[in-house]
Amino acid sequence: MYTAPYIKQCIRDDPKLNECLAAEINHLRPYLKEGIDEIELPPVEPFRMDSLSLAITGGSNGYKITLRDIDLYGASNFSIQKVLIRPNAPFEGKVRIPKMTMDAKYASTGVLLVLPANGNGSFHADLGDVTATAKGILSSYYKDTEKYYNLDFLEVDLVIKKAYMVVTRVNNNRIIVEATNLFLRENGQEVLQVMMPQLRTKLAAIFKRIVNQLLTHVPADTFFSS
Repeated sequence: MYTAPYIKQCIRDDPKLNECLAAEINHLRPYLKEGIDEIELPPVEPFRMDSLSLAITGGSNGYKITLRDIDLYGASNFSIQKVLIRPNAPFEGKVRIPKMTMDAKYASTGVLLVLPANGNGSFHADLGDVTATAKGILSSYYKDTEKYYNLDFLEVDLVIKKAYMVVTRVNNNRIIVEATNLFLRENGQEVLQVMMPQLRTKLAAIFKRIVNQLLTHVPADTFFSS
């Protein structure tokens, strides 16, 4: 049987299987952070996203933000709070992440606090006390007589209790920088809520890709013993 140091095996009919699976995923965490060469998985951080487009205020001159080349750090410092596996039902998981940081290229258009806010610069966010709830569907298939799993579907919901956002070097214009940062300080949670639908979708795609990179290389029996 294939074995791997990054897999903490569970007993299939263990009455505390959900607790074992939570421990198994937590055991895997440091390996994900460093990368696993034998399954061609590079270090998972930073999580990279192409862009987020945010319409912050409405109207023809509404304030709009575009973030590009986004690097997200800290998500691999997760701890599994709950795993729920049930027959013929999607699995569920709850994850806590103490802190994530986001760095991106920033562009804005429109009017902000009566000032024209067209500009380009840098964006940074500290996101604290993050809870992610995931629901997904696994399937199985056979390759060379061995059974493997595949993650077919994953959705992620996020609750972020603390958010600090700041921009720098927006056209080297101190007035725009100060006005933008004042707005972000006073409306950080509102900006976060506008960001959230896209952030959930993009994080779910990243998590799904990482999980399937693991599942493609590791037979199903590696995760469970009879």
